[in-house]
Amino acid sequence: MHRDQNSAAGGASAPRPPASGAATGDAPVGPLAGFTVGVTAARRADELGALLRRRGAEVMHAPALRIVPLADDSELLAATKRLLDHAPDVVVATTAIGFRGWVEAADGWGLGEALLDRLRGGRLLARGPKVRGAIRAAGLTEEWSPVSESMAEVLDRLLEEGVDGRRIAVQLHGEPLPGFVESLRAGGAEVVGVPVYRWMPPEDIGPVDRLLDATVARVLDAVTFTSAPAAASLLDRAEQRGMREELLDALRHDVLPACVGPVTALPLTAHDVPTSQPERFRLGPLVQLLARELPGRVRSLPVAGRRLEIRGHAAVVDGELRVVPPAGMALLRALARRPGWVVSRADLLRALPGAGRDEHAVETAMARLRTALGAPKLIQTVVKRGYRLALDPAADAKYDDLPPKK
Repeated sequence: MHRDQNSAAGGASAPRPPASGAATGDAPVGPLAGFTVGVTAARRADELGALLRRRGAEVMHAPALRIVPLADDSELLAATKRLLDHAPDVVVATTAIGFRGWVEAADGWGLGEALLDRLRGGRLLARGPKVRGAIRAAGLTEEWSPVSESMAEVLDRLLEEGVDGRRIAVQLHGEPLPGFVESLRAGGAEVVGVPVYRWMPPEDIGPVDRLLDATVARVLDAVTFTSAPAAASLLDRAEQRGMREELLDALRHDVLPACVGPVTALPLTAHDVPTSQPERFRLGPLVQLLARELPGRVRSLPVAGRRLEIRGHAAVVDGELRVVPPAGMALLRALARRPGWVVSRADLLRALPGAGRDEHAVETAMARLRTALGAPKLIQTVVKRGYRLALDPAADAKYDDLPPKK
């Protein structure tokens, strides 16, 4: 999915980029340099942020959820005792962290060995390789694991074998696995949900509100989601603040929502938000997806004998990253909506955030923009009319008929 990107970027919680106009020198420009990415994950957020920064991105972290500690979760204890009292025929393990936490919590309650004995006595299915590793680390052996790492394939296998009269324990992972449990019960199974951890709203809602504001303002270029509850939580908070429709509009048109997989995307797709997902449901492929998608949304313009790319909070001139102040980025985007066309000072003034009515603000911001770009001739002053990008003559025909970008 490729959508045009015209939003400003900045204000993230990552280390700030170099001062306006600073360049990266001889270092190659990372694929995510100049872009700002929101991270909603509570778990493995540091790992995801490090992967994004390694490719040049600026990161705004706002955990949309928190995890209830396993040992404090009475629901998990109750489900564990139910399985000890009445052994399951099949156990479906869905996440490595959840399975490990379940065993550790049972140990803390003095029920660890009894639980492992119960699990050895039934069929143990693992959703993917990480879960297999956790199962084997506990001294157990899984019977089967789908190549696709898909719960849909697990469900298909169980239904094909027949589940009528079987007692099946399903390790939940913070969400109700819509359709999975219902399908098993419709097939005649008795299903015991094992809530190995639960998601709760974050104790500090401030970072989430700042991420929502940044998304609606198009300060972010993308927002990442690694769990469906995080996506649902963000939508719920936007609803509480009366800005859900604004958030959905931003995600539909300007800010790229990147989800680790289709289950994670469900709360967004339910609201007709198109999402991007990697083929493999992992953090690495998710970051690789962003490294392809975000640069792919940027046009490379031939201007004054140079190549100009306009990214989230920076420009790339002949392969060199140039950090531009927010006011300058607003002017640059206004000029780039119709490359080569003259944009009046009045129109540029309207594009400047909080500029008021004084057109002198345009001249000041334009001077700073030219300095930041390090190539003043990229922008041409047209006397008594305004400014234009100095689009190379050979490219004029290519961009003459472009409709104005919103």
